[in-house]
Amino acid sequence: MGGTWAPRPSTGPHKRRECLPLVVLLRNRLRYALNFREATLIVKEKHGQVQVDGKIRKDVKYPTGFMDVISLPQTKEHFRLLYDTKGRFQVLRIDEAEAKFKLCKVKNRIVGPNHVPYIITHDGRTFRYPHPDIKINDSIKLELATGEISDFIKMEMGNTVMVTGGKNTGRVGTLSYLERHEGGFDIVHIKDAHGNMFATRLTYAFVIGKGKKHLVSLPKGEGVKKSILEEQAEFIKKQAE
Repeated sequence: MGGTWAPRPSTGPHKRRECLPLVVLLRNRLRYALNFREATLIVKEKHGQVQVDGKIRKDVKYPTGFMDVISLPQTKEHFRLLYDTKGRFQVLRIDEAEAKFKLCKVKNRIVGPNHVPYIITHDGRTFRYPHPDIKINDSIKLELATGEISDFIKMEMGNTVMVTGGKNTGRVGTLSYLERHEGGFDIVHIKDAHGNMFATRLTYAFVIGKGKKHLVSLPKGEGVKKSILEEQAEFIKKQAE
């Protein structure tokens, strides 16, 4: 994006610093609109041309965040918002089957009034009477059509995780081991597909698959961060071609 000003996201399920307004998505990423006015016309059309997680959204500044599914019924296209290894939002094209669900990380588990247990996810959803085995930091598989939990993935050693914060944002790997720090941040150690080890906070780790099989499609590079020399060699090779 160029210029001095940027659209301020509306209040919604994602933090202001961790989301993309629909206008930025349509205008700057997907290039369906040339300016703010055209993006507004697309979003506010009578029959609803833009859906986020299966629901029509007519707020041009509605915040879309990590793991959200954006659907355009008229063009029959579906996209999922993920991170690349440089920490930037990546709008990934997905098929119709994958657009029927999303993964949500459990941020809190509470017992409410009348002893009703419920969980809160990273995108602000609440679910009453969840499965007893679902704990904080686990991921749930949410069916967007029904709003029900169809499956869940534990934060366990050997499962595939994606980093959603810090300098390793966007990297994908297998959970190797967990360090507990009383009064501090718990640290997880992750090994990527090339055997590189890195560490991050437990709160930044988002489980996306059981074992080495991930449930969602990944951006180009499969979440493996390249070194500066590897990027330079790839650039020189492309220039030579």
